[in-house]
Amino acid sequence: MKKIIVSLITFSLLAVSCSDFIEKEERGTQTLENYFQTAQECENYANELTRRLLIPNDWWTLVAPRVTNEMSTDDAWMGNTGQDSGAHRPSSQYIITPDNMGDMNSIYTAHFYTIQSANLGLEKMAASPLTEAQKNQYMGESLFVRAYCYYELVNLFGGVPVYTKSLGTGDLTLKRNSAAEVYAQIEADLKESAAKLETIPVNRQGRVNKWAAYALLARVSLFQEKWAEAKQYSNKVITEGPYALEADFLNIWNVNNHNGVESILEAQSSSVQDKSLGSMLPTLAGARGEDKKNFPSNDAADVLDGWGWCMPTSDLENAYLSENDVIRRRSTITKWGEAAYGDEVLNPTHKFSLNDNKSGRICRKYYIPIATRRSLDKKDGHLPLNIPLIRLAEMYLTRAEASYHTSGDALADINIIRARVKLDPKTGLSGPTLLRQIYKERRLELAFEGLRLYDIRREKDPTTGRPVIESLMGPNGTFVKYNLSSTDPYETTNLREPQDKGINFNPAKNLLWPIPQLEIDLSGGLITQNPGY
Repeated sequence: MKKIIVSLITFSLLAVSCSDFIEKEERGTQTLENYFQTAQECENYANELTRRLLIPNDWWTLVAPRVTNEMSTDDAWMGNTGQDSGAHRPSSQYIITPDNMGDMNSIYTAHFYTIQSANLGLEKMAASPLTEAQKNQYMGESLFVRAYCYYELVNLFGGVPVYTKSLGTGDLTLKRNSAAEVYAQIEADLKESAAKLETIPVNRQGRVNKWAAYALLARVSLFQEKWAEAKQYSNKVITEGPYALEADFLNIWNVNNHNGVESILEAQSSSVQDKSLGSMLPTLAGARGEDKKNFPSNDAADVLDGWGWCMPTSDLENAYLSENDVIRRRSTITKWGEAAYGDEVLNPTHKFSLNDNKSGRICRKYYIPIATRRSLDKKDGHLPLNIPLIRLAEMYLTRAEASYHTSGDALADINIIRARVKLDPKTGLSGPTLLRQIYKERRLELAFEGLRLYDIRREKDPTTGRPVIESLMGPNGTFVKYNLSSTDPYETTNLREPQDKGINFNPAKNLLWPIPQLEIDLSGGLITQNPGY
């Protein structure tokens, strides 16, 4: 099933105040003019903005394109070889065009829906009769949501239209801003968000707080090579924030450990049976073709049977093996026939359909344990797996990379991360060798957490000075060459997804995705296309 999402421009026409069309007094009817009058109304609005930013229970709008971005890297295949891959193929195989964008259309449009709504809410909240403390809370959360939308848009599409006021019918002449201007707005929103949320308690599960704003500031500073700022904000979160690394790496994605000590921001989920509030990610990326006969219980209640998209590559597995990184490898990848890590008793030989799975592997981070499956009468739409978007380990890795480019002990930070998974510390590394190790630790630590595509696009190869993705993808890319000469028994025997993954990558254009052609057409050509498309 494919949902058609109305474009930004069309939404803007619909979202303006009704007074643009007709003046009519309506008594007893809730409108934009009489909403935002109570703290509960403002909280409900901020909650809805946050939900629309995360939407863990809607597989198409944001979950699918975020997973597709993973498939566009060296970490993941599309994976499902038994169904149509039209939504994921354009990006993952680098054949994307403005008229054939797969599910990248939906994330572009959905974020502008949310930005328009955030702008409207911020205007109305500022004029509401709430106390300053109440305004600060809900406006601070809304500012973060707007900033996060723009953060994803600028990394996926480059410069996009920036607007901070709600649009009316006379405002449909938006042009693209530069990437630098988009980032400037992101930074401004996050700084204002942090300031407004300064005194708001942080122990409110599932809500945005000031530390999320500081952590995202650290990330966007890193992405812009603002090393001093990246170090400043990541250090602030590490040293002043109320977070700690989970003692057990596997516990980060534990269905029974929502909003754990390491979590700064995560999409919420629930297994409440009379509402579909669960995460769709374990279904979208769960093992396809499970059968009760492959479980010790021989019980159909143990079967989840996911859709099989976004399967780990053997190249990623080899990266873990090269470091003897058993804990992170098994917490990230389960190979066909191996025990599910942490669920060895009830799932000692996790098996699924190899005919429908490119790599013979699934992502362990997205896995729902057997005991949880048994507790649910309804599974699809009710899976209680929260999705971490920002966590403390990333801040250590951000500080390490920033320290490499400024001054500081980058090795100390990556060794803190390594110690958690019982790896020996790295010693004596410097120069390009150290930088490559920092990049590698980010890959091993944060695999399947939404950062790999952004990282390989922005990271510079210390030998060539070019983006790392250029050395991995394309006809001469190391990842492409590895796959073409691979002897992996799973990947090379299921060629319904081509083995030359990434061969179509073109550095002249594929460092960004194209702007949807529909948006260019509706703007009358005011919005221009990215180079090469």
